[in-house]
Amino acid sequence: MQIRLAVISNAGGSGKTTLSVHLAYDLAKRKYNVALLDLDPQGSLTLFCGLNPPEPEQTLAGVLKDKFDGVWPLTPCWRQYTNNVVVCQGGMVLTQTADELVLHKRGAYLLADCLTDYPLVHDVVIFDCPATLGPLPLMALAACTHIIIPVQLEPKSIQGAAHLLEWYYYHCKYLRLNPTPEILGFVPNQYDVRRSTHRQMLAGLPEQLQHMKIRAFPAIRDSAEFVNASGQGLPLHIYRPSHPAKDDFKETTSHLVTLIGKPKTTKKTK
Repeated sequence: MQIRLAVISNAGGSGKTTLSVHLAYDLAKRKYNVALLDLDPQGSLTLFCGLNPPEPEQTLAGVLKDKFDGVWPLTPCWRQYTNNVVVCQGGMVLTQTADELVLHKRGAYLLADCLTDYPLVHDVVIFDCPATLGPLPLMALAACTHIIIPVQLEPKSIQGAAHLLEWYYYHCKYLRLNPTPEILGFVPNQYDVRRSTHRQMLAGLPEQLQHMKIRAFPAIRDSAEFVNASGQGLPLHIYRPSHPAKDDFKETTSHLVTLIGKPKTTKKTK
């Protein structure tokens, strides 16, 4: 089955793009075709994937126009290392898109409509969402099959994640999503074992989530090498292949692989 995974957090710096990029590369190395869709006006995927800034019509904003003709503006990335990852870039033009969505008759459903009318053939489609709970993440919620929630092990971030869950349950019901997107789990991010707050929150998080039948994936450790890698437009697997932090994504990737089954796509979109 195709997984459409929305990476959602209402807190800045929670690691959405880091998680999106590393899951994409990890899946690509296991021979799955992945499309990364950037819903963030900051266009973080352009930086993290080492791409040139796109023209506005070559972004996801162009896809969401009523005149979209079905040719997705997908750009291959890390081509020296894999042929299995493409990116539909974001950018500041998405701020205008967000304003227009409020007035559009199909606003929240527009991305889902595009994927229905002009389906992507990839095994996994990952939506990298902005750090808000506005129109763009709402559109991702209506288009996805699963959501995953990165959180920092800080009180403010955990509180924000609780508000996100309220938003999720309310809007799944309000939008009458059927089937309801499944919460794949929480991914603790930027874990620093030297900080007692991090240790305490990491120890307590699985039990808190268990009451809601939500999975807690292993923590992604805090490392300056993630920043260095993103500055070079590379995942850590390529930038520093021997670094142990690259293995922090393995369990999450393996869980996705279990859901998807064997890779099924042999044809790539333009």
